[in-house]
Amino acid sequence: MLIGELSRRTGVRTHQLRYYEAQGLLEPGRSAGGYREYTDDAVLTVNQITKLLGAGLTTEEIGYMLPCTTGPAPSLAPCPELLDGLRARLQALDDRLASLTRSREALADYIAATERSTAPPPSR
Repeated sequence: MLIGELSRRTGVRTHQLRYYEAQGLLEPGRSAGGYREYTDDAVLTVNQITKLLGAGLTTEEIGYMLPCTTGPAPSLAPCPELLDGLRARLQALDDRLASLTRSREALADYIAATERSTAPPPSR
């Protein structure tokens, strides 16, 4: 199938598919006329890429993981290097969440303090 058909079947724009190819995530063949030709397996691969991107993984991380993926969910083969990478990514997200929570609390405290200092005194 050509890139337009792959785009229609996956809902992923053609420029994104070309980007996935540039990142080494998709490997189309070429027709005699030089057009990209994808196998039916490319639909599954693009859906896996989309879901892994949705999990916050980078294309570099996905490139490392993609050979270990199976099925549309996708499922991942439990190899130690893969698990170490996923755990590191999860820890980085947890660290970012903790930092954002601290920032949010500090900002809320500043807002509350400012509102208290600018509020008119209660009437007696």
